[in-house]
Amino acid sequence: MTPAGPPLRLTPFRATTYAAGTDLAAVVCPPYDVIGDRALAEFEAHDPHNIVHLTLPRALPGDDRYAGAARALREWRAAGVLRRDPAPALYVYEHVTTGGATIGLVGGVGLDGPVLPHENTFPGPVADRAALMHATRMQLEPILLTYDGGGAASEVVDHAAGTEPHLEFTVAGETHRIWRVDQPGPLAAIAADLAGRTALIADGHHRFAAYRAVHAAGPVPHATDHGLALLVDAARHPLELRGIHRSVAGLALDEAAAAAAKGFDVVDLAADVDPAAALDGERGTAFVIGDGQRQVLLRSPRPSVLADAVPAGRPDGWDALDAAVLVDVLLAYLWGVDDADPRVTYHHDGRDSLRAAARDAGIAVLVRPPALADVLALAARGERMPRKSTSFGPKPWTGLLMRDLTPDHH
Repeated sequence: MTPAGPPLRLTPFRATTYAAGTDLAAVVCPPYDVIGDRALAEFEAHDPHNIVHLTLPRALPGDDRYAGAARALREWRAAGVLRRDPAPALYVYEHVTTGGATIGLVGGVGLDGPVLPHENTFPGPVADRAALMHATRMQLEPILLTYDGGGAASEVVDHAAGTEPHLEFTVAGETHRIWRVDQPGPLAAIAADLAGRTALIADGHHRFAAYRAVHAAGPVPHATDHGLALLVDAARHPLELRGIHRSVAGLALDEAAAAAAKGFDVVDLAADVDPAAALDGERGTAFVIGDGQRQVLLRSPRPSVLADAVPAGRPDGWDALDAAVLVDVLLAYLWGVDDADPRVTYHHDGRDSLRAAARDAGIAVLVRPPALADVLALAARGERMPRKSTSFGPKPWTGLLMRDLTPDHH
């Protein structure tokens, strides 16, 4: 049950979509924060109307990148590239990858309801996403929420999944399907079921904070007070949880290993050892650092260093979380690098972090996924993991369902 206050609400909306007949494989892309420079160029080249031109707009000479995205959006609408559904609905969305699947309900989640964050955020990305939403008056990509379900809402999802989808296509070996839910009976059942539940932000903390910032700056009832979200039942359709790796430009491996040796045991690894396998073999906190040519294992952090390095006021059990030790001990205390330093880049794929390390004369820091129980325990206490420490998935792709911030009077 949720605490006293507004209930969890997932409100139907009139989705903005690409027009019928569009080659969706050419115009959709993953969420903005998992697209690197190379992938950005590739998606831009796929189609002049690829949604990445709006989610990651490039600044033109003498132009503001957000204003440019808003202008492109207006032009696409005028040309019939995008359309808006005539009536509101919720949508069942399924994303199937080689490693797993996500299926849940897409709608507008009430910003005043019980939606728990589990990670801290950086001000810069929040301001960036808020500026884009303010300029375009659109929520272009859904955040990912999960909840302990098993009720009527999940029955609606599973029933829809057994019928012919309204939309289905495959891109990059991954399949996307959408079903429309607009009948009063299922919508009422979903609303009643969710009213007593609490959601956890699995992916999209910066976008959720941006939703709230846009609403606070200019409230529009039934528009800015909701945020585009995919809500997934963790009981029936559990998400995959991964860690987020780092690369630190300009930090040499030998220098990093020597500094780390003040707080960790440092073990050389052969070049052909799989870093993930090496980490899986460790029971306590451990990391693999490498420069694309060599790699070493950091393990067994010294208790005296943990006591000195972890700032006062951190939650109970903080020094047992790999992500917390990474940020407070390895990066800040031993290497003197803040996690928000521009030299630090975040990677959802360990191979990308190693490539970045080789390119930028730096090092990669490979981590294990956090335990879901630790994430949930912190969130339930109103506490948060370090920023950029979890990656739930598969994530919903962008360009399939978008939410307009103009009032919906239907």
